[in-house]
Amino acid sequence: MISIKNVKKAFGKKKVLNGLDLDIPQGETLVIMGRSGCGKSVLLKIIAGLLPVDSGEVWINGTEISHLSKNNLNQIRRKIGMLFQSAALFDSMSVAENVAFMLDQHTKMSKQEMRKIVDEKLALVDLDGAQELRPAELSGGMRKRVGLARALAFNPDIILYDEPTTGLDPVTCTEINELIRGLHEKLEVTSIVVTHDMHSAFSVATLMVMLHEGKQAAYGTPEALINDEDPTLQQFILFGAPDQILNIDNPTLKEFTGRNVS
Repeated sequence: MISIKNVKKAFGKKKVLNGLDLDIPQGETLVIMGRSGCGKSVLLKIIAGLLPVDSGEVWINGTEISHLSKNNLNQIRRKIGMLFQSAALFDSMSVAENVAFMLDQHTKMSKQEMRKIVDEKLALVDLDGAQELRPAELSGGMRKRVGLARALAFNPDIILYDEPTTGLDPVTCTEINELIRGLHEKLEVTSIVVTHDMHSAFSVATLMVMLHEGKQAAYGTPEALINDEDPTLQQFILFGAPDQILNIDNPTLKEFTGRNVS
């Protein structure tokens, strides 16, 4: 579904991605981990077509996107939904208007057609009935759900999550993790999640990658990364992971994540 080939990205003299190679198979939920400033969110924005690469190639579903015209890139971006860290809602708009925003801007749908999609997407994120509320009336978790409903408006093949549980209480974090898993199963989409939250990471991931010094430092299933002896990876997991996954064996991992991991 997605292939990153020797991608480099710098801001001034700071090299953020330094020859990154990464393949993301269709239908997986890949969690991107790494220390602050390692390029996680930059990579997400490159995949979404929001940032250009300095060099290298970005392939999405068989199309190399780094040299596309704006119109052709926009066609690719329609199949990519993104949940921003802050949810990025318009405070002056209702929930329904926020969810319908991209449909209103980029299609010729009637109000009735847009409302049908809005209602459908809000139901998917368990917010049916919130259509007329304003963002100021929503909790942090509800704002994330509205942002996700908007990301689903064009029925994307790929969903990108930038720190989906940041700033949320533990109960709401668990609800968001369950929602990500549920959408992955219902919609059979390819999902990419950037997070510092190891509990969230091991709850949603079918695959994980750790970035270090602008390159891929570790890649594999949650089981494989837990058992990887690389000291940089182990230090990251040790300081960030919940107690349940430290010194974990495979049956315990399956119990912790709530599903089988292969």
